Amino acid sequence: MPTKVYYNSACPVCNAGIKDQRQRMEKCGVSDIEWVDVHNNPTAAAEVNDSLEQVRERLHVKNDNNELNVGIDAFIALWQQTPGQRWLAQVFKLPIIRPLARVAYNGFARLLYLWNRALKHW
Repeated sequence: MPTKVYYNSACPVCNAGIKDQRQRMEKCGVSDIEWVDVHNNPTAAAEVNDSLEQVRERLHVKNDNNELNVGIDAFIALWQQTPGQRWLAQVFKLPIIRPLARVAYNGFARLLYLWNRALKHW
């Protein structure tokens, strides 16, 4: 089973970030990723046992071992698979950096989610 990335294309910031990450990975030859847009396929949120709203708010990545990573941990999982970004994964996994990055990501994701809801992107 390939890695699955659950993202929300209705958020312009999220969509741009995923588009960039996808291009980076494909350019490096990483092709065993399934990109699941929960805006166009809302029932896919059930695959990660989370609500659609939670998947809209935070990136979810399920790896080939069926392990789920959410938020900053999802980005770390993608960076670990991307040549040229593995160093970034190692930095964000550091004991002091990871908790700070998690708080920053969650705060930003929440604000971005509220902004998108206010603009009625979904």
